[in-house]
Formats: sequence, structure tokens, C-alpha cells
Amino acid sequence: MTLALSPLALRAETVQLSDRLTAPILDVVPRTEAERARIAAVTAPTTDFSAPERFEQNPAGAATTRARTDADAFSQFSANIGFEGEMNFKLGNGLFKKLWVSSPSSTKASDGLGPLYNARACQRCHLKDGRGHPPEGPEDDAVSMFLRVSVPADEAEPMSEIEAFLLSAGAPSAARTRPDPVYGGQMQDFSVHGLPAEYRLGVTWEEEVVELAGGETASLRHPTWTAEDLGYGPLAPGAMLSPRVAPQMIGLGLLEAIPAEDILAKADPEDADGDGISGRAQVVWSFENDRPELGRFGYKGGAPSIKEQSAAAFAGDIGISTPLFDAPWGDCTEAETGCRAAPHGDGDVRGTEIDAEGLDLVTFYSRNLAVPERRDVGDPQVLAGKQAFYEAGCTSCHTPKYVTHRLEGQDAQSFQLIWPYTDLLLHDMGEGLADHRPEGRADGTEWKTPPLWGIGLTPQVNGHSYYLHDGRARSLLEAVLWHGGEASQARQNVVDMDPDTRAALIAFLESL
Repeated sequence: MTLALSPLALRAETVQLSDRLTAPILDVVPRTEAERARIAAVTAPTTDFSAPERFEQNPAGAATTRARTDADAFSQFSANIGFEGEMNFKLGNGLFKKLWVSSPSSTKASDGLGPLYNARACQRCHLKDGRGHPPEGPEDDAVSMFLRVSVPADEAEPMSEIEAFLLSAGAPSAARTRPDPVYGGQMQDFSVHGLPAEYRLGVTWEEEVVELAGGETASLRHPTWTAEDLGYGPLAPGAMLSPRVAPQMIGLGLLEAIPAEDILAKADPEDADGDGISGRAQVVWSFENDRPELGRFGYKGGAPSIKEQSAAAFAGDIGISTPLFDAPWGDCTEAETGCRAAPHGDGDVRGTEIDAEGLDLVTFYSRNLAVPERRDVGDPQVLAGKQAFYEAGCTSCHTPKYVTHRLEGQDAQSFQLIWPYTDLLLHDMGEGLADHRPEGRADGTEWKTPPLWGIGLTPQVNGHSYYLHDGRARSLLEAVLWHGGEASQARQNVVDMDPDTRAALIAFLESL
């Protein structure tokens, strides 16, 4: 079901959603008017590119960690975490790296894997807490990526809680979808002994040469993704597939601590200012708080908090139950009777396969993976690239700066000036990047603006330079050239740059 609303209704939508989504998800201290004025001044876009801005070298404020030259650059804890926090971080890290085993097992604290799964540990997808990659050839597996799947909802089917809320708030909604009746919402390519896996990920590539100003060229590879060797029969008619690589993990707690009102203030669903950019807020149902909340995490903003994102990953990726999503078979549907009937690891002293304390420790670990300090922040080429980034219009979506909430009991993320380069809103990125699979309010061409901090360290941490939601881009320049839709003009500005300016832009991105 798609709702078409007038511009007046769209303005009303922005007001209603802003009023109903700004309830904080963390324990916050309200800002004073004096603080609001100071924050507005410090987060205003710069117009001086002759030198670095004050504090720019520390993109996570006091939580920033020292830059490293090895593969552990994304695996450090927030610099202001304290001794007790460091201990909890290391306990959470142990759970993040834990290899789960199938049930029944003598290792009761680690059993419950699957029975269908994508990986045996969080770290297997988020290797070194960094970015996943697509298969690099027929001999390579897809352990750090998977396919989301959904089908059009039956119009006679009752609305979900979030669909009903959006309708009541007057918000236009993307087409209603449901998980595939057999394969669920996510396809798992591994299984425990005795059960077939759901599928094998297949991909073919087609190259396209792009002409750039100054006589340069770039080549983009167009993927075609397929679900092959289906283990439980055909997908439902109209099934929509969306490939996802595991994203990097740094700075998540700081993104969670950005006030919702600061994010919603940039939403412009009808492009009222005429700049061609019309970001929309994702709105999702919080299973922890039993209410609609702003979606911040995932490629389309499908999760409102780090805890819910972590619990959903345990369920979908590893088949591990948590207090939030307590089905011991993970994403298995009623049609997958063997999976549901298999032994599971719940029902002992833990209750679920990972208990509340364990989920909290993994959440704490994920919240406090630190952002490394910037490199070469005062280099003349980097400064020229920063100016090119601003002048090309990239900051229309990749908002440079925020100040986080002042928080009670969460010092590492409290009242920090941060530089994530994202607005956390949904934007139409054009047909080139479209997966044609709606998710919540996001339609088939919309994606959430990803943060850019740390992006230049991907080759150092993960040994590759694959970017975007499915890893199709093999360089930062290719990632820029895939931008379309609302970003078409910014992309064209990069195409039209002289080679030196374009190289400076890439040097700036590599310094983040």
C-alpha cells in the first residue's frame, strides 16, 4: 500500500513525526538554551579551508582513540571509557568473538547455533570490527554478507504496529512487505549437520567505463545477485532480494547519542528549500520500548538502537535467541519444520541462548568501539579535498558535525563534538544503487546516509577497498560515481573536477 499525500500533508507529517520521535532512547540531561546556542555555533559548516578546524583531528571527541598502523585500528575502546568500562568492553569483546556450537553440546554457555545461520560468531562477519566484502571469486565464500528477502504483503492482511502508526501520523509509507513465507526475512547459507542450508549466494558482474574530466576514466561493475541452490523450494512470487555486506562497527554509541531532534531538523521530505535533497526519517518499531522510534542503524535504518541491532543480528545471522528476540530457531519459518524441531540451546539457566547480561555486554562493546583520530588533517591536499567535498554538495547528506546528548551514566558518549559525516536520513540514491526492496519507510531506491569516519582505513583493517551496501565499489572514487538520485548533481560535480581536485577529494576521504 502506497499513500500519496499533498505538500500540506507532508509538512504536517514532518511536524507530527518530530513531535512523536524525539523522546530520548537514552538517559539524557536536557540542553539549556545557552548550550543550544553554543552547539549551533560549533556545528555550523565551515567556510575556511586554509587550516583544520578546532578539534577536527578528534572525530569522536574525547572518545577518539590514537591512530594505529595495523589491522586493529577499529578494535580499540573509547579513550574516555574508564577502568570498569574497559573491563566490560573486554568481556563484551569475548562474546563478540565467541564461536557458537550446535545443540546439544557439553559447552552449555556456547550452544544454540542456528540451526540455519550465516556465521558462527559476530566477528566472522565484522572481521576486525570492520567492513565485509562480496565473494572475490568462485572459491570464495560469502561469510561477511547475506541476502535480505521480502515479498509484497497481502492487502487484506492486518497492518503491523509500525504501519498503523505511520498511517495515523499522516506519513507516506513505502509498499507494505512481509518476510518470505518459507525463507523468512534473511537467507542463511550455512546449517547444522543434518539440515540443508537455505541457499548459496551467486553474483555476476558487468563493467561500465565512465568518462571523467581531464581525460581520466573509471570503471564501475554492475552486479546481478542470485539465490542459488535453494534448499527449501522456490522463493515466493514477487520475492525481493537485497544483498548486504557487514558494515564497520566504530562510533556506533556516538551515533546513538545524537539527539533525534537534530536529525529530524534536517529532514525535508518535500524539498521545501529547493536544493534537490529531500531526506526522510526512517521510523521503526522498538521492541524494547514498545513504541515507534527513529531508525538509525542498518543500511536502511531498520533498527532504533544498538541493543536491538545486536539482538536482530544474533537472531538472523547466528540463530541465537536473546531476551528481545527469543525464538530459539532464529529466522526459521513455520515452513522450515526441520529447523524448528531441531535441538536448541535455550531453556537452561540462561533462559535464552544469550541472556540479558550477555546481550548488554555485547551492546556495551559495540557502543564503545572507538573512532581513530584523523590522519594528515592539515595536509594541503587534504584541505583542498575538504573544500572540494563541501563545494561539490556532499555535505548536503554527509553532515560533518554534531554534539551528542549530555548523558547520565554513559560518560564516553556524553556531550561530545563528533564528526561522523552523516545525516542518518533516507535518501533516493537512484536506479543504479536501487535494490527495489522496500524496508519500513524506505522505498526501493532509498538508503540511509552512511557515516564516513574511518572509511580511509578499510584497506589497512580489512585488506580490501570494497564499499557501498553490497561491496560493488572497488575504490572510494567508484563509490562516489555510483551516487545517483538526489546525489546526481554532487556526482556530476566530481566527474567535472580537474584531476588534481578529484585526487584531493579522495585524499580527504582517505584521511577520515
